[in-house]
Amino acid sequence: MKIYLVFISLFFTCLIHAEGASPVRVDVLIVGGGASGTTAAIQASRLGVKTLVIEETQWLGGMLTAAGVSAIDGNHQMPAGLWGEFRSHLYKYYGGPAAVETGWVSNTLFEPSVGNKILKSMIAAEKNVEVWYSAQWKKITKTAQGWEVEVDKKGKKIQVSARVVIDATELGDLLPAVGASYKIGMDSRQDTKEEYAPEKANDIIQDLTYVAVLKDYGPGADKTIRKPKGYDPKVFEHACDVADPASHDNTPKIDCSQMITYGKLPNGKYMINWPKDGNDIYLNIIEKSPEERKKALQEAKDHTLRFIYHLQTVLGFKHLGLADDEFDTADKLPFIPYHRESRRVAGIAALTLPYVQKPYEQEIPLYRTGGIVGDYTIDHHHLKNPEAPKIDFVKIKVPSYNVPLGALIPAGVDNFIVAEKSISVSNIVAGATRLQPVVLGIGQAAGALAALAVKEDRSPQNLEVRTVQQTLLDHDAYLLPFIDVKPQDSYFEAVQRIGATGILKGKGIAYKWANQTWFYPEHRISEYDLTEGLRTYYPQLRDVQASGKDLEIDFLATLIQRVDPKKEKEEIIKAYKGNRYLTRAEVAVLIDQYLNPFVQNIDFQGRLK
Repeated sequence: MKIYLVFISLFFTCLIHAEGASPVRVDVLIVGGGASGTTAAIQASRLGVKTLVIEETQWLGGMLTAAGVSAIDGNHQMPAGLWGEFRSHLYKYYGGPAAVETGWVSNTLFEPSVGNKILKSMIAAEKNVEVWYSAQWKKITKTAQGWEVEVDKKGKKIQVSARVVIDATELGDLLPAVGASYKIGMDSRQDTKEEYAPEKANDIIQDLTYVAVLKDYGPGADKTIRKPKGYDPKVFEHACDVADPASHDNTPKIDCSQMITYGKLPNGKYMINWPKDGNDIYLNIIEKSPEERKKALQEAKDHTLRFIYHLQTVLGFKHLGLADDEFDTADKLPFIPYHRESRRVAGIAALTLPYVQKPYEQEIPLYRTGGIVGDYTIDHHHLKNPEAPKIDFVKIKVPSYNVPLGALIPAGVDNFIVAEKSISVSNIVAGATRLQPVVLGIGQAAGALAALAVKEDRSPQNLEVRTVQQTLLDHDAYLLPFIDVKPQDSYFEAVQRIGATGILKGKGIAYKWANQTWFYPEHRISEYDLTEGLRTYYPQLRDVQASGKDLEIDFLATLIQRVDPKKEKEEIIKAYKGNRYLTRAEVAVLIDQYLNPFVQNIDFQGRLK
């Protein structure tokens, strides 16, 4: 009888195990442990909310690591927030900035496996976050309290309840499941008011790449792979053209060694992520099922293997073979492809080209609502699709820019945030916001939005923009991309806050592959320019007569007292210890201290409430 009861007990235990585990409750669920998912988790955890990440692979970092794109593009001079923290860990691991400046385009290059280890160590240091690897979401349902998500964790079904969900998947896979509106492909010129956009919208996306990491096995080694099926040397005959596409010189510059060293990583490794007659391929798998995606991506893998064979045989790099100590896969290729484009949500704010090119001249002041910055140019890959409109994207000149927080919040969907490459931007602008430091910043902002929504018991679209921005500033993020004001400067936060009001503006410049916005902290400012800036917030200054001469403390103190009569002009002058003429940095600090215009609430369009 005892044996029979034990058998029954074991039977029901196995049955329960087969059908699923106990439900799990968290504050924030992040679907996808890629670049943005990881930083979202770190930020949410640091703000004290219980966070869960579900990730399909065994790695963290997505395109940074699991896709092998470990050559960072952009934001070298803007180490904002968790991007700067991650880079500091890389510097420490490898021995400083020079040790990771191994290529000739990127300033920061690293082995993908090292990036994965660093991100896992950053996550492990956080007490409020858990990661489930080899886990996939299966179903998501809206509830009165938030969301319920069915997760398959290594074959076990688990119901996860979350107050807020962040879609940090590579392709924005949750958007159709939650009923969010989104776009795929190129926008029409009429919709976005972008002169470079095509007349009619289409579903054409950027080429994707199955990256490879090669390793130098020494001058005598022969690591030539078996000739892949379908190999045709003509497909790769112009691979050694390293001409700068942003240049007006269209002369091919043939240098095969430079083509290889573009993605040179530390420790004798090479990232192979080459657009021209390289391993880019056109595949639009966004709306396909997981099984269809897997089948289509095999062709991307095969294409990369053909390119590797070409490098080894025709170009003579037979000593370079697939790294045997990077990806634990049967083919030694990365776990996932590099997706340059995904679904793009319809957010409560949308970043289009006019807002990037001339942020201060738009009717809607979206620049006031930023929490993520970027400086890379608009870079699209369309060489492998003959049907793609002929648009010279890298010749579209833009300054550095910020991304409005509302671009992460879908219109009409509560308690849901979008990260990775699926934010609310136009197709053209997505060519800049897809780069690694920007996506890391998107994740950090998403984590802050989610955590504050939980703590304040409100949906993200009902948060105060300034509260979110100050939280990001408290965690070393940038609100505006001022290249000449560094986090270590004593006036950094004041300049960021006043810059976000528009009272003092920056000067944007399109510059090579690292665009700029200058604040000029040591420059003087005229009475007139300052008064014009202040009038936006303080209509009581509309009748003030301001000169074009350089600003002195006496005039500034007069303006402050005019706005707030409780502030004594003489006390302000007495407290000031600087030179006769004020610098822009000093003005920012004094306005921030005495008037604090940043505290005035704005909506997600940047308009004063």
